[in-house]
Order: sequence, then structure tokens, then C-alpha cells
Amino acid sequence: MKASARRSSRAAKNFAAPNLRFRPSVRRIRNYEAPEEGREGKLRLDFNENTAGCSPSVLRALRQVTPEQLAMYPEYESSVRRLAGYFGVRPSEMLLTNGVDDALRLLMEVFIEPGDAVLIPEPTFSMYRFFSQAAGARIFSVRYDEAMNFPLEATLRELRRSPHILFIANPNNPTGTLLDQTALTRILDAARRTVVLVDEAYFEFSGLTVLRWIRQRPNLIVSRTFSKAAGLAALRIGALFARSDVIAAMRRAFTPYPVNSLALTAAEAAIKDGKFLRAYTENVLESRSQLARGLEQMGARVFPSGANFVLADFGPGGSRLVKRLARRGILVRDRASEFGRDGFVRITAGTVQQTQRLLKAIKEEW
Repeated sequence: MKASARRSSRAAKNFAAPNLRFRPSVRRIRNYEAPEEGREGKLRLDFNENTAGCSPSVLRALRQVTPEQLAMYPEYESSVRRLAGYFGVRPSEMLLTNGVDDALRLLMEVFIEPGDAVLIPEPTFSMYRFFSQAAGARIFSVRYDEAMNFPLEATLRELRRSPHILFIANPNNPTGTLLDQTALTRILDAARRTVVLVDEAYFEFSGLTVLRWIRQRPNLIVSRTFSKAAGLAALRIGALFARSDVIAAMRRAFTPYPVNSLALTAAEAAIKDGKFLRAYTENVLESRSQLARGLEQMGARVFPSGANFVLADFGPGGSRLVKRLARRGILVRDRASEFGRDGFVRITAGTVQQTQRLLKAIKEEW
């Protein structure tokens, strides 16, 4: 039995502990499938991380942190001002969070009462459903089609029910689907009484954003992360953006020190090294193109992607391929459970050299 399966089994037994009263919504939560440990040193193409590492500027900045700074609670004002300038917003329009997961939890606490409705186009980032279940929300789902097209008309119909929150990952994970501004405009026009979260975790690879729309759209909230292109996944830092009055209301329900000082230091260093970020992003985009072409030439079906990964359908044997690659130290993500059959695999686009290594291994193992 895998370590993760053993942990889940123990958790299920402990959940039945006598004399403890759990919220019914918590009992219904499906455990998040975190990556197996021991990934360091392997080719990590399974969780859409930066596969080259963060900017050297980040490491230099972290080495300059003093013992006194570590002994102090974080101070945010100057960091928020500089980060807001980087994103092109006012400091009052941004809220730093302990990763996007923390941002989603805050959204639930601010906008959702038990029984409120949320709308989730699926398959998508599983934490939308996770936090919705934890909050006791009623979840309405619409599905991407077989070509991984966003269910736009179905979403517009469901918005007539006025759900409290609509979650949109753009580009979407795991499909890679990218909604254009015309479709997003139609959604926001229809969502008059619905909070719309547009999660732009992969913005650096798509180049499409609605961040500047927050001042005209009071129901629009945008999230970003430093976990992907910037390579700071271990430090857990993200941000929410919305109109100033919305951010002010959300701040009232937030903790005073959500982001640690090391994460702030790293994020500031990362945004200063634009040359590194641009070079890495360009390399990944070329890698993504080579990955898609190479997989198609081998007979896999590859879906268009605006992110730093591709979703491929290998048909029967896809799960077996994932396991064979893992034995060679190459990690990719089996997505069969989200589509109801074997074959679907999500593969992070690493550097060009990493993609060449991966394609060679797939050709030998599939």
C-alpha cells in the first residue's frame, strides 16, 4: 500500500473517534491527492512547478535575512507597495495570501454560508470543490466537453440561479483551456449577483489577464501565485485582487500575518529579476510546443493549452505509462479519475532539454 493510501486509511479510522462532533460538510470532503514525497532530484513534470528553480536573485536575497528579522513578525507596508506596483494595481486593491489555497479559504469565509450555491466548471483545480465542501456549500457543476472546450452556454444558464461564487481557472487546470476576453465579458455580464473568481495562476504562460477589469467589475476577484513561473511553491505566496472596497471587507476577516517574511523577501527579489522570468517563460513556451508536437507524432491526442503543461490522451495504457516513467525518475500526473477512463495524463512543460528527455522516454515506454 502506498504511503498516501495508508495515511488516508488511518485518517478515515480516526475520523470515527468517539465523543467528537464533526461538521457534516467536513465528513463529505474528498482528500486532496498530494504528490508522493521523495520527488527531489527527479524530473518533476507532475505538479506544474517551475522545473529549473527560482531566480538566483531570490537565493541571494534570502541569504541576507538576519536573525533579528526572523524573530520579528512580518511587516507588510513596503512589500505590498512594491508588489502592487509590479502588478499594476493600488495597494488597496491587493491582498497577499499564504498561497492561492489560503485565498480560496478566505473567499469561503467571506462570501459563503452553509447551503449557499457555488458553480464550478469541471474538471478543474480540485481545491475549488475542496473548500466549497468544507464550507458546506451546495455545488453545481458544468462539464468541459470531449474537446476540452469551456462549457460557456451551460455556465451562462446556471448563472440565472445566481450562485454565490463562480470559479474559473484561466487557463484551466488540467485541461489547459484558455477563455478569451469575449467569453469572460459574457460571463461577467451574466453574473450580476455572483462573485466571479478568475484564477490566473498560469498567466505568465498565457499572457491573457482581466486584472485591469477589477475597477469596473465589483463582483470580479482575480488571483495570482508565485508558485508557478516564479518558482516559489515551497514558500506559499499568492495574492487576491479586487476593488478597494471589496478587499477592505475581505481584510476584516483575514489573519494579521498571513504571509511570512521569507516569502515576502523572495517575492520581491523575483519580481526584480524580470530577465530571468522572461527567459524561463520563453523556454517553457518553446518546450510546450515541442512537447505537443512530439506527443502527436507518437499518436497521442493533445489538447490546446495556454498554461505550462499539456493534457494528453494516450488511450488504454496511459496509467501504465505513468508508472513506467516514474520508475525512470520522470514524474507526470495521471488524470484518469477526472475523466472516467484510463489514458489522460497531464504533463508539465519543463525546459526544452527536459522535454527532449521526456519524449525519448515515452517513445521507449509507450
